[in-house]
Amino acid sequence: MRKRHWEHHMTGRIGWLRAAVLGANDGIVSTSSLVLGVAAASAGHGSVMLAGTAALVAGSMSMAAGEYVSVHSQADSERAELEREKKELRTDNEAEHRELAAIYEKRGLEPPLAKEVAQQLMAHDALGAHARDELGITRTLRARPIQAAIASAASFATGSALPLLAAAFSSMAHLIPVVSAASLVFLAGLGLASARLGGAPIVPGTIRVTFWGAIAMAATAAVGALFGTAA
Repeated sequence: MRKRHWEHHMTGRIGWLRAAVLGANDGIVSTSSLVLGVAAASAGHGSVMLAGTAALVAGSMSMAAGEYVSVHSQADSERAELEREKKELRTDNEAEHRELAAIYEKRGLEPPLAKEVAQQLMAHDALGAHARDELGITRTLRARPIQAAIASAASFATGSALPLLAAAFSSMAHLIPVVSAASLVFLAGLGLASARLGGAPIVPGTIRVTFWGAIAMAATAAVGALFGTAA
């Protein structure tokens, strides 16, 4: 008896993983940058916490709305393409057979085999075959607006809460170095986790996320210090 060959692929995670990583990264970077900017402007601890909390709430809602709208637009386009394909299958089924067979020929099948494969797949699920092989729309990678919105909002709130907690337990004298160091650790952890979940190389992903987060925080702190000095 042959052993069944199991393979574990990461493509099923692409949709929610992209939204979650984007949300968490934005949450850490934007909130830590705002906290550092306000602190560098010589504001009090209460003002820093208020600004950070406002950033968490507003950012979470913004991420959810933006992700829902953008992914919903993709879903609308996919539905429109599928409706168009349904109409073509009803009105000119033979041409759709030839179109699908031509696709398989371009992928390397001999013409008779390509025609046979197209016939069998269309007999089984004509729309599914054309959605997958002509339009590139699959069940695994289809747009899911609600899932993307929830993942973005939750991950942004989680990411945003991390530097905010670091600020909450820091005195003003040590707030800037503590929040900076903690945020860089959080970003490195995010890069490592996202690379591992996505099956990508860990070191490049970790460095990329940490580096650009550090640039954003440094720029915002510099602006806060400049305006705080000017005031």
